[in-house]
Amino acid sequence: MSEFAKRWDQPEGESLGNRIKGAVRPEGPLKPRIEQAVRQLQIQITKLDNASNRLKEKDAQLFQKIVNYLQKHDSDHATVYANELAEIRKMYKMINQAKLALEQIVTRLTTVTDLGDVVVTLAPAMAVIKSVRSGLMQVMPSAEQEISEISSLLSSILVDAGQLTGSTLNFEAANEDAEKILAEASALAEAKMKEKLPDLGSIGISEGEKHQI
Repeated sequence: MSEFAKRWDQPEGESLGNRIKGAVRPEGPLKPRIEQAVRQLQIQITKLDNASNRLKEKDAQLFQKIVNYLQKHDSDHATVYANELAEIRKMYKMINQAKLALEQIVTRLTTVTDLGDVVVTLAPAMAVIKSVRSGLMQVMPSAEQEISEISSLLSSILVDAGQLTGSTLNFEAANEDAEKILAEASALAEAKMKEKLPDLGSIGISEGEKHQI
């Protein structure tokens, strides 16, 4: 069996060299570690989806309150709830953008078939996860540690894959790819928000009252 096959699918041997390397930095076959990262990412995606659904329910409640106050010609209270709704929708979009970005990373990781793909896939994935973690800290602080653990796992895989292939990371290309992933996720999140959440303009809230809704 080739060295690549050993490092891709099978556990490390127990040679003295491997034991020494393992003492410095724990190693293991790459494929199971990628699969582990995918599982952890899928858990985060589920949590983000649940958070999104809770915000959607909160959105519906606030929207109904705004409608009720407008029907009573109470624009002051309607504006207060419109501003609260604006904040909810910012959080809703951020969480959905993060979820969609992580879903793209999962798709890429599950299609990795060789060591060269690992380096090309993980470099932009690391940048995306860093951005996602930074954004979620504002709305879901509890997710930071778990996403940091995923980031550390992917980083160790990237280092090992780079050492095995002798690859030099193209940071410019990786960052450009990451920006595309985030831009696509942002655009899709915006489209989904417009599709799923009612527009306050339809019930007579002015631009000034809507603020950034």
